Amino acid sequence: MSARLRTAALTALVLLAQSQIADAHIVNARLGDFYAGALHPLLTLQDMLVLVALGVLAGSLGAASGRWLVVVFPLGLCAGLGLAVAASIAPVPPVVDAATILLLGLLLAASLRIPVALLCAIAFALGMMRGAANAGELVPQTDRLLYAAGLACAGYVTITLVMAVALTFRRPDTEPVSSWRGIALRAIGGWVAAVGLMMAGLSFAT
Repeated sequence: MSARLRTAALTALVLLAQSQIADAHIVNARLGDFYAGALHPLLTLQDMLVLVALGVLAGSLGAASGRWLVVVFPLGLCAGLGLAVAASIAPVPPVVDAATILLLGLLLAASLRIPVALLCAIAFALGMMRGAANAGELVPQTDRLLYAAGLACAGYVTITLVMAVALTFRRPDTEPVSSWRGIALRAIGGWVAAVGLMMAGLSFAT
């Protein structure tokens, strides 16, 4: 081994011996809790079904009415999360999750002209239920404010994007609800309702 190679190897050993555990900046900044709150609902079947169904429902109502659901649901998520943390509420039973998904699917499939205030109340209640369900992922070290912010952002962004796609697909300004595009959105509601019905059956079976 040449002298230059021995010197390089010795230098590398000295540097490795003096190295310490490195913390990523995201850990020091506690932003990991934000991403945990944002990713958890996107990786849970019940949350994703509710988000997609609400987004399609908001798009089927039109931009003027649907945008209220986009705002109300994230507020419900934060309220449900805070209530679950403060009152130590037990997780929502699976049959209740299935019932909410079934309800959303039926509302979308029926294409009823429900008052916006009632739909906002339903969206807020659903948000509280999903927020309380996501509280089960909290640990004592979790920054609850960042987790809640991530959860609300995930709900807002997902519903907004799905609503925008539904509005673009449906073309409410140029085509009636009875067009094939409106029927396709109602068919999505039927599929969501079928999934909710299957989930209810599995919850009773177990």
